[in-house]
Parts: sequence; C-alpha cells; structure tokens
Amino acid sequence: MVGGRAGKRLTYVTMAEIALRVRLIGGDHVDVTYSDGDAAADKLVQHVISTLAEDGGALRCKHGDRLIVLYGRGVATVEVAPRGAIV
Repeated sequence: MVGGRAGKRLTYVTMAEIALRVRLIGGDHVDVTYSDGDAAADKLVQHVISTLAEDGGALRCKHGDRLIVLYGRGVATVEVAPRGAIV
C-alpha cells in the first residue's frame, strides 16, 4: 500500500459540452463553451435556453481558458453547435 490508495480505482466522468455563439444586444458576438457533468447535450441546450430566458439568468461559460459569466439580459440570440464547430 503506497500513499493509502490500495484498492481504489480511477473513474472517469463524461462531461457534456456544447459550443455557443452568442450575439449580444450591442451587435457583437462571442463564442463560448458551456459544460455540465450531469447532463446530456440536448438537456444542456434546454438548460441554456431556460436560464437565459429568466430575468436574472446567468451561465458560467468558458471563452478559451477564461471563465466568464454570461447574463441573459445582454443576449440577443444564441446559436448552438457541437463542440469544436465554432470555438
């Protein structure tokens, strides 16, 4: 037994990730990725839409290696693509 890890196995978590092209109210757009370890890609899309439709809706997304918060009140449209298509 080295380091107290005898008998433990490595497990892998499959994380659904989608790419979003977000057009902001000012006309600019930004490409981000959104992921969640507990949901399938189609459920993620529904979660994104319902969250951004709320008055105080906000999503934690990634833009490259930066974490950003996307607020629904500044979003005009959202395009959804498979991972890697637009980012």
